[in-house]
Amino acid sequence: MARLPRPADRSTPAARRPDPLVWDNLNVHKTADLRERAASQDWLTIYHLPPYAPGLNPVEGIWSLLRRGWLSNVAFSTPEHLVQRIRRGLRHIQYRSHLINGCLAETGLTINP
Repeated sequence: MARLPRPADRSTPAARRPDPLVWDNLNVHKTADLRERAASQDWLTIYHLPPYAPGLNPVEGIWSLLRRGWLSNVAFSTPEHLVQRIRRGLRHIQYRSHLINGCLAETGLTINP
């Protein structure tokens, strides 16, 4: 059976709040033993992601930009040709922070430096 980590010191009110745990749909996370064990831990709150959640993943926006731009209407002659186009597109996106910020904004997530 999988072992869950032990909680840290719970002596302060803030530390007594349940720790959040976000699970995707990996088969291991769906086993009855692990679900029962996790549910029995009062210091743990489990959130399950939906089976497919592109709206929660900013990488989906990046792939969308690549598919609609650098990878569209191209017949790749070799796997290396495909890799070259992906790298070129990612390099272009990397230096345009507004594109990355747009993909992040679509998810509703923020980055707090």
